[in-house]
Amino acid sequence: MKKRIVVLGAAESGVGAAILAKKKDFDVFVSDMSEIKPNYKQMLEEYGLKWEEGQHTEALILNADEIIKSPGIPDTAPIIRKIKEAGIPIISEIEFAGRYTHAKMICITGSNGKTTTTSLIYHIFKEAGYNVGLAGNIGRSLALQIAEGKTYDYYVIELSSFQLDNMYKFRANIAVLLNITPDHLDRYNNDMQNYTDAKMRILQNQTEEDAFVYWADDPIIQRELKKYGIRAQKCPFSILQKKGMIGYIADGKYVIERPTPFNMEQESLSLTGKHNMYNSLAAGIAAHLSGIKDDSLRKSLSDFEGVEHRLEKVARVRGVEYINDSKATNVDACWYALESMKTPTILIIGGKDKGNDYSPIKELVKKKCTGLVYLGADNTKLHQNFDELGIPVADTHNMKECVEACAKMAKPGDTVLLSPCCASFDLFKNMEDRGDQFKELVRNL
Repeated sequence: MKKRIVVLGAAESGVGAAILAKKKDFDVFVSDMSEIKPNYKQMLEEYGLKWEEGQHTEALILNADEIIKSPGIPDTAPIIRKIKEAGIPIISEIEFAGRYTHAKMICITGSNGKTTTTSLIYHIFKEAGYNVGLAGNIGRSLALQIAEGKTYDYYVIELSSFQLDNMYKFRANIAVLLNITPDHLDRYNNDMQNYTDAKMRILQNQTEEDAFVYWADDPIIQRELKKYGIRAQKCPFSILQKKGMIGYIADGKYVIERPTPFNMEQESLSLTGKHNMYNSLAAGIAAHLSGIKDDSLRKSLSDFEGVEHRLEKVARVRGVEYINDSKATNVDACWYALESMKTPTILIIGGKDKGNDYSPIKELVKKKCTGLVYLGADNTKLHQNFDELGIPVADTHNMKECVEACAKMAKPGDTVLLSPCCASFDLFKNMEDRGDQFKELVRNL
């Protein structure tokens, strides 16, 4: 009898997993509590997969041998509780896909900077002529690429904590851990340690042949390292030159010490801002460890164009610079964005709060901001946190109102920064939709 696999969630990762499972001759059923998008329905139909939407039929789910769960589904969902009670193993799409490829895995996680670092590593590898694929929390599903018969030598994979939660045997040949700061605590029982444990899972199954690249100045990472018997080669980096660092910035130079010395002018790096120094160091080390030649690495670090919705310059209108940082869905990401601002800033903040503590950015808001525009279905918590700073405030509940309020508040020479600290699901489809609406309205000013 065929082994039965049930896939929960029918978006990019779920549909990819279902197609791969079908190709590997499993009995497959796909179930999504929401409506499935037409393009994904079409893919399911094309491969003759059985599916349902708008419900989870327990009889068709609880007879599975294994469940592949999409990262967006929380453990508190009633169907997940029932699956756990039934003792059926739950895995992620990445865990499943990893069984069917021999490609080297370069995996990136962290609370902030994941997408930029992943995209930069992919850019470096591709430009160097490596046979490389991009997957995970970015781009196309890993399972789908494997199902389509892609035979890459390397995959560069962005991993969220939700994906890592359901990964057990998967092994990262190069694991990159950028930072750990509060995020998604609503999914982790408001317990920072639970979230931290999820991030540290990127180390599991690494051997002496593998490498672990991490930011040495992150206090949480420093504390956690002591708990793990790390077998991989440790590759710590810092913005400062100090003992034991494999990468750092010193005297205006970007330096990687091992496996062979590499350096370039810091000014030549295409990504600017302190946070991007970390991203560029992590990416450069991962590439250097993979044997990418110095000239190629130097060129790619200096011509990378950055990531949409991450400190993306939109337009200058009547002397005011507008910047889209819609990807800043937590407080720490907003801190980095504000820290990089060189002109008086009108900050757009708000959305679906994930248990945020705004105290880390208050000092920067006081120092850098000449105005605050709240953008959310409910802005009460923002009023409670920021009104006391005495900075002019505008209350808005859609992007049109928001951009109009910013245009009214900003003076020539100011910067308007959309860096919301929050998820977008209260008013928008997702953070891309929020960023796209912002860009369109700014360009129409």
